[in-house]
Amino acid sequence: MLSILIPTYNYNIYALVENVYTQLKALDIVAEIIVSEDNSSSYIEINREIVTFSNTKYLLQNINLGRTKNREALAKEATYDWLLFLDADIMPATSYFVKDYIDAMQEHLDVLFGGIQYQETAPSTDKYLRWYYGKHRESQSIEKRNQQPWFIISQNLLIKKELFYKANISKENRYGLDNLFSNRLKMLNAQILHIDNPVIHLGLETNTCFLKKTLDAVETTIYYEDNGLMEHNLNGLQKSYTLLKKRRISKLFLRLIRPFKSKIRKNLIGKSPSLFLFDLYKLQHYTSLKKNKDA
Repeated sequence: MLSILIPTYNYNIYALVENVYTQLKALDIVAEIIVSEDNSSSYIEINREIVTFSNTKYLLQNINLGRTKNREALAKEATYDWLLFLDADIMPATSYFVKDYIDAMQEHLDVLFGGIQYQETAPSTDKYLRWYYGKHRESQSIEKRNQQPWFIISQNLLIKKELFYKANISKENRYGLDNLFSNRLKMLNAQILHIDNPVIHLGLETNTCFLKKTLDAVETTIYYEDNGLMEHNLNGLQKSYTLLKKRRISKLFLRLIRPFKSKIRKNLIGKSPSLFLFDLYKLQHYTSLKKNKDA
C-alpha cells in the first residue's frame, strides 16, 4: 500500500523513523520504510539501527547522489505504488500523521501535500532568517495553498510512483528544484489534494547559508527556463521580473538597488529581517543574471 521514503545526508534520522514506525504499527497496514544514506560521513551507526524495526530498509550509497537522484533511488527500491517522501530534518506534527494520509488517499488523486510547520520558539539570531521565512512563507493554510495547488514543498509529499517518475526530470544536484517539480506537476495536469497534515521542519541553516542557497535557487530557475523546462511566469520572482521588463525599468531597478545591496544583506542576517527586502535581494540577483544573458 505505502512506501515511506527518507533521503538523508549527515543527519540523525532514528527518531523520525521510530515515530513513523510506531504510527504504522498502530494502523496494522501493509507498508515499508526505506532510508537512503547519501554517502554520509556522520550518524551512520545510529542510523543503521533502524533495521531493527520490521519492514524497514537502510541503504548506504557509496557516492553522493544529491537529493533528486537519491529520491529516485528510493523510488526504484519501493515496493508499493504510493510514495510518501519525508525529508530527514522533519518530524510529524501529530501521532495520526500516517493515518490522515491513508484516509485521504483516493484512486483519482495523484498527489497529496500535508503542509509544513515551524516550531513556535525562535532560534538563535544566526538561524533566524530561515525560521522567519519558513513561518511566513512556507507554513500556509489550505486556502492559501489551493490558490496555486500545483506548488508543493517536497519535504512532506505523498505521490503515486508513476507520476513521480514523470515529474522528477532533473538528475542534477541543484537547489530550488521544488519549483521545477511543481511546474512539472502543473504541466502534467496532476490531480493534487492539499490537506491539513503538516510536518515540523527542524533543520535550520544559518542565515548566510540560507542566503547562498536562495541565490543558488534563483540560478536554478534561470537554468531550467533557458533549457525550456520551466515556465517564465510561474512564481512571484519571475512575475516581478516580467513586470519590470514590461515597463522597461529593469536597468533602472538595478541602478537604484545597487548602492543598498550590502545594507539589505546586513538586515537579512540580523535580528529583524524584512521579507520585503529578502524579495528585493532575490529579484536583484535574478534581474542581474537575466540582464547579462540579454546583453
